[in-house]
Amino acid sequence: MNVAASSAGPSLPASTEDRVAWLALALTPQLGPRRILRAIENCGSASGILELGLTDLEALNFPVESTRFIADGNAVGAAHQQLEQLAKTGGQFLTYADEGYPANLREIFDPPAVLWIRGGLHALSLPSIAVVGTRHPTPYGTGMAEMLSRDLAQRGLVILSGMARGVDTAAHKGALSAKRPTIAVWGTGIDVIYPKENKSLSEQIVAGGGAIISEYPLGVYPAPQNFPRRNRILSGMSVGVLVVEAAEYSGTRVTARCALEQNRDVYAVPGNVTTKNAWGPNMLIKQGAKLTATWEDVWEDLPTPVRLRLETEQGVASKEHGTASLFTEEPLPATEASVMAVLRHDEALQLDEIMEKLESELTSAEVFTALFELELAGRVRQLPGKNYVKSF
Repeated sequence: MNVAASSAGPSLPASTEDRVAWLALALTPQLGPRRILRAIENCGSASGILELGLTDLEALNFPVESTRFIADGNAVGAAHQQLEQLAKTGGQFLTYADEGYPANLREIFDPPAVLWIRGGLHALSLPSIAVVGTRHPTPYGTGMAEMLSRDLAQRGLVILSGMARGVDTAAHKGALSAKRPTIAVWGTGIDVIYPKENKSLSEQIVAGGGAIISEYPLGVYPAPQNFPRRNRILSGMSVGVLVVEAAEYSGTRVTARCALEQNRDVYAVPGNVTTKNAWGPNMLIKQGAKLTATWEDVWEDLPTPVRLRLETEQGVASKEHGTASLFTEEPLPATEASVMAVLRHDEALQLDEIMEKLESELTSAEVFTALFELELAGRVRQLPGKNYVKSF
């Protein structure tokens, strides 16, 4: 779609005026992205639409509420108010016509007319993969999401997720641990942090060269219908979607379905068939999703141009990396080795259980010391309630 700019207005350069017009249309009630894009294609510019009278606006098949909002000047007023708020919050916006708009996102059926952004724009132009899953993962799911995100980020892929509790949070943390940018796609305004406990994570994302993006204006609070709609952006921006734990009925299924409709690859981490969170990825694998245990499973399926670009930019080819292993460990002191032998990756053990299993070998003090050293080394993670799991 070729969206041309209009002639210069009385007080703003043409490009700025037209960008404000895009923002005004995006803020107009009952105008979805497809209706906006069709109207701009017909009129030649966004600013041209705002100059139309009621009759001409109705000829564009705009709803009555929308035509009145535009004709009364409320759309332009809302846009300038939004710009003032953006300036205060340090945010910015991209329109579909802007050069920095994510190229992959243009390809989907209903790309957002406007994206609100906090953070840098550079990451939006890099190849990315969406990592999604349940808000209530097992230790195994959390570990796999973090490990795979870290390993893929180290090789140049930007990790996309929704910054929800659970798998999303683990995915962002994995990318950050690799000191690589990550992008969070929100179902709220970029000034409304959800969930609130992820405020620190959102700041780390921005500070790490990543971005927070949304198709919702400032001030929009979480609503159930926002998140399934948000998921098409996650899959649309990415080269593929990686699913880590999801129950039978979950938003993750929406993202996977969007990915298939958008001709994106779908990857899935297999799970224990006796747990409900394994239903989603296991079913996707049965339906043709790529079974994924290591970063290499994703890497070998990337489109050739994407993989070659990443290998060139990173200065490494995938074959130069050793085959990934989930459980490779350096030699340990005897006490720490004994503790590691009873711990698992996929199931947490409470401190009392660990001591009970090791009471014939180690004293309680030795167990405490070993766990402390293993935590410092990053081999063990402590969960709430003095529960411990092996790290990935």
